[in-house]
Formats: sequence, C-alpha cells, structure tokens
Amino acid sequence: MPTITVNKEDLFKALGKRYTFEEFDELCFEFGVEPEEPDEKEIAENPDSALEWKVEIGANRYDLLCIEGLARGLLVFLEKIKAPIYTSIPAWTGKSAKLRILPSTAKVRPFAVAAILRNITFTPESYKSFIDLQDKLHQNLCRRRTLVAIGTHDLDTIKGPFFYDAKPPSKIKFKALNQTQEMTACQLMELYSNESHLKQYLPIIQDKPVYPVIYDSNGVVLSMPPIINGEHSKITLNTRNVFIECTATDLNKAKITLDTIVTMFSQYCSPKYEGIESVEVVNPCGTSVMYPELHYRLEEIDVSETNQKIGICIPPGEMARLLTKMCLVSTPFDSGNKIMVEVPPTRHDVIHACDIMEDVAIAYGYNHITKTIPQTNCIGNQYPINKLSDLLRQEIAAAGFTEVLTFALCSRDDVADKLGKNIKNVNAVHIANPKTLEFQVARTTLLPGILKTISKNKNMPLPLKLFEISDIVMCDPKKDVGARNERWMCAVNYNKSSGFEIVKGLLDRVMQLMEIPFQKGNDGYYIEACDDPTYFQGRCATVILRGKPIGKIGVLHPDVVTKFDLNNPCSAFEISVEPLWRSS
Repeated sequence: MPTITVNKEDLFKALGKRYTFEEFDELCFEFGVEPEEPDEKEIAENPDSALEWKVEIGANRYDLLCIEGLARGLLVFLEKIKAPIYTSIPAWTGKSAKLRILPSTAKVRPFAVAAILRNITFTPESYKSFIDLQDKLHQNLCRRRTLVAIGTHDLDTIKGPFFYDAKPPSKIKFKALNQTQEMTACQLMELYSNESHLKQYLPIIQDKPVYPVIYDSNGVVLSMPPIINGEHSKITLNTRNVFIECTATDLNKAKITLDTIVTMFSQYCSPKYEGIESVEVVNPCGTSVMYPELHYRLEEIDVSETNQKIGICIPPGEMARLLTKMCLVSTPFDSGNKIMVEVPPTRHDVIHACDIMEDVAIAYGYNHITKTIPQTNCIGNQYPINKLSDLLRQEIAAAGFTEVLTFALCSRDDVADKLGKNIKNVNAVHIANPKTLEFQVARTTLLPGILKTISKNKNMPLPLKLFEISDIVMCDPKKDVGARNERWMCAVNYNKSSGFEIVKGLLDRVMQLMEIPFQKGNDGYYIEACDDPTYFQGRCATVILRGKPIGKIGVLHPDVVTKFDLNNPCSAFEISVEPLWRSS
C-alpha cells in the first residue's frame, strides 16, 4: 500500500482546522485511509519527522497520493466543499499545442498523451508536492516507469509543435537535468549506471535499437523517457505554464496518470480548477486526439440491492448524500429505486457497481453497520471432486506409486512437439507475455510434467513409478473466462521394460475402487485400440467409460521418450477423474 507523508501545518491549513492525532486518526478511519504518527525512535533519528504524519492510501486511489488530493477528498467528505468540476479549456492562443507521435516510437514506447497547466503558481510546498506525486505515480500506477513515464516542462522555455520520436542513442544529444554539459544518450546511460535513483530504470530501454525522445520545433530536447528530462525546460518556482507529457506502453494507464496530475494541481491555477488546457496528440496514422480526456461517466446502482449487500437500510436520498461525500455526485431516480452516480475523472478506481456500493459502506461507516446473524446456515465441506482425488491418491500410493506435483505452466514444445503433436491442434491456453520459455502455456496434459520429473531423477534406482492427480486447463469459449479446468490423473512406469501390465493393473485397481466393472456397455469400462502419436503404434488404447472416452493408456513412443531425455521405455495412462466422480 502506498504511503504519503504530509506536513501537519500544511494539512491543518488545507482542512481549515487543527487536529490532534487521535481526531485525525478517527477522521481517516471514517474516510477509509490509515494515518501513522512517528515514534520516538524516528523523531530521534530525524527531528523534522515530528512535524509530519504518514498516511497509508489504498493502492487504487491515485487521487489521494498527494496532500492536495487527500485534503480535497476529506473536505468533500466532511461536506465543507462540493467536489470540483474538472474541464479542459481551449488554447489561450486560439490554436492548440500539438504533440506529434512519429512511427519509429512503435519499436519502444508507442503511446503518448499531453496537457498544459496554465497560469499556475507554485510555492515551495506545492512544488515539492508536485514532484512527490510524480514519484508516487511512477512507483505505483506506472509500475516503475515500465508502463508510463511522466515529463513536466516549463512551457515558456520551449516552442511547439512538439515531436515524440525514437532515434539511435548515438544521435540523441542534450543537456540532461542537473547536468552542466551536453551528452549523448549512450554517455548518459553510462553516467546513470552508477546513480542510485535512475539506474533502476535503465534496463527499460537499454537493449532497444532506438531510444524515445521528445523535442520541440527548434530541436530542443525536452526529455528522454523513461530516464531523464532535459535541463533546458525544467520547472522552477517561477514557472507559470507547465507542459506535461506521458509516454507509455499502456495507453489507458497514461490517460489515468495525466488525468490525476492535472486534476490534483489545477487548484493552483488561476482561476482555480480552470487552467487545464488541451493538447492535440497526432498519432502516426494521422488521427488526432485531444488530451486530457477528463471523462465523466454515469453509473446506476439499485438501492435495495445496495442495502442488502451492505446490511443496512437507508433511504435513496441518504444513500445519494453518502456517495456525494465520496466525490461521486449522485441523484435518486426511478421513484427512488435506483441512484444515478456520476464518476469523475479523479475516481478511476470505480470500475463496477460493487465499487460504488463499497463507497456507500465507507461513507455510512463500517462501525455503524449492525451485526446480524446470517439468515442461511451453511456447513463447510470439501468439494466432492477434491475428496475423491484425496482418496485416490492414498490408494495409488498404496499400490507402490509415488506422487509428484508439477508446474501448471509448461512450454509449447512440452504439450505439442515432444508429444508428436502440432501446437495448432492443441487446445491450449497461451500466456500473453511469458517470462521464460518454460512457462508459455497452461498444461493440457499431466504427462510432460511427470516425464520431466523422471528425467531429473534418472540416477534413482529403477523402476520409477510416478503419478499425479491435478488440474489441466483447456480453452472453452462457452466459459466467461474462455477456459476451463479439468481434474485428470496420470501414472507412468519407467523401467528397463515398458511394463504395460503395471499401468493397466493400476487402471483396473482404480476402477475396482470406484466399483466399475470391466465390461462393455453403459455400466462398465473397457479399452479399445487406437492410434496416437504420443504412444507406440499398436500399443495404445482409448479408455472408455460407459460408452464415452475418458483417456488413453499405452507404451510411449520412442521419439517421445528420447525428446524428454530418457533412456528406458515408459508405459503410461492418463484419464479424466471427473467422469469417475459423476459415476460414483
């Protein structure tokens, strides 16, 4: 959870009232944040900490990551002020500033958004808060600048239109922030490799063929995101117009970041909250978008459903008032059965109706919710499929097999090429951004995991008899998440001879335990010869239960054995456990 540090005097001034820590703690509890007072040890090490309080903020409440947002939220909560209305204004000059994104940026950071804060007045305190908010956003929402990097510049020192480009590092040369001479991007990367604050961001672009760079119409470099801004356009206490740019690999996160910065600090503009100026961003395809969006949207919640889920009973008018205290301006409609909620651009944490219901509960006060005994009696019990799996594990272990637990993720080769199959024909769930080649897909079979375990234990005495009962994952467009889990069982015998009779005997033992006879028809199970590239031709069979196939049994193909770096033959069976459970 992110934590912000606020100066007590600045906070009291913003709230218009002095608080003891106990009073402020109570207020914060009601609002849904948690303050912390420095202890004696902290004060002894840093006497200035006695003048400050720390406040722990919810990870998704980006609007509270600075004293401006926290004080504004508390004042609205206390109903001392109304939630501000944030709108962007057209350019003062009559012509919007432009930021052109060039096609080369697609190789490194393809997105950018921008805005201007006009006629802003900084004090030492607000300037520090402005910098601190950027740091908090970089660490939190921006994921250490990997998703979004923020650049702020003195607009009066640069000239539009601005260009967002990507160039070879040797062709980027400028005077970086707080440096005394110009350096190339390569020199800067070497310089910052020993700098404690910036070196953590170097790997983001270090291995890229081109580095992102933003410059104005005169060729003056504003920044080299996500590493450093330029010295020429740095903001100071005397800055009156701020140009804000956010480059990103995630456009949605960039929009949220930009909205957060301009809404928090537009209170220092003149007129208050009315200094947010739009910037036209021209995409490589030629389309133009005006930023910041500052989008307000409407959501509906049902009054009776909200009361029921929270465990309270309040009228629609009171519920609307509570939501308005949380900066969600609300109005009852439909004869008081529903409430229309306006979600402002500062509340990007509100995604679903349940988020709005949570704010009703916070504003109502969790301590004020009456404890009641639930109307339903529920008895906790193990899922039947899990209970059956545990019972089968005990019996299979008693039959001389050792249980293994393997990774649910594996490589594409493990479920396709190594088993003699084409990955296009495997109904696998693919990982969009796998960290390693070993974790590219969710497993569709338990067999590769067991074979890899045997490969790592070839020095153990033979035979190796291993089994696993776990879930596999299959694509399923009928499911809301596009995939489903199935419980499967797999057993492998690894020895100098294949030992088909051993795995067949284990299969018969499992069926005996389930009281399923070996016979054809709708009451029993049997095996039927089939061809499968994973198994040796002529030594593979389908396991059929009550007329439906539930798995396969056989001797593994020599190519499969070789690809898993094994030296001896294997026999195996793999069946679905769920049909056994349904038949029990």
